[in-house]
Amino acid sequence: MSPSQVTIRAVLTGTAKPYGGPSKPGKQSAIDKQPIEGPLFVDTLGLQGDEQGDRRIHGGPEKAVHCYPWQHYASWRHDIGPLPVLERAGAFGENLSWAGGDEHDVCLGDIWRIGSVTLQLSQPRQPCWKLNVRFGRDDMSALVQQKLRIGWYFRVLEPGKLQAGDVAELVERPHADWSVARLAGLVRDRKTDPELLDAVLALPLVDSWRRLFERRRQSGAVEDWTARLRG
Repeated sequence: MSPSQVTIRAVLTGTAKPYGGPSKPGKQSAIDKQPIEGPLFVDTLGLQGDEQGDRRIHGGPEKAVHCYPWQHYASWRHDIGPLPVLERAGAFGENLSWAGGDEHDVCLGDIWRIGSVTLQLSQPRQPCWKLNVRFGRDDMSALVQQKLRIGWYFRVLEPGKLQAGDVAELVERPHADWSVARLAGLVRDRKTDPELLDAVLALPLVDSWRRLFERRRQSGAVEDWTARLRG
């Protein structure tokens, strides 16, 4: 895939609001992102005006900007029906709607230039129960993980401005063998092979992903996903 084929279709932000209904008292989320017209400033904590409902899990420098491929929307409409939430970008809480390529086409550590912002791909997204509420399906987060239509996060190396219509230019790819899909597939497929995990642990992983694979390496067991996927 040529980097010139990647365009930012939409730029979106959201505000934190109560989320999940009576079964999730006190929970908040900013998953309901709305498109922003014109240039928007991006710094190391993300897009200007964007919020997170639970900063223990979302946001911060290693999850500053969430990106989701626009091409997945057609696949989801085929799989689960033409739901209203799938009519425009933002259904998955993304900040950037990525038009061109998917999790198989971007890699851990990729450096991309969008507008005047320099971003580095820090980690795949691990879907959580909030997608179940968003889509009205108890299995949506599990489906997103199973199909590896997960999206990814960027950290911000150089703050600046970006906007819808900008082209994303690939500047550097230090780990071409480790696509987002390959890395996330190790989680989905419950891989515990020591040699494979040693190779993964040699990568520049964020702390949470490093701990996950270290625990697998030490115990030979896979983590329980119930709380993340079901809430």
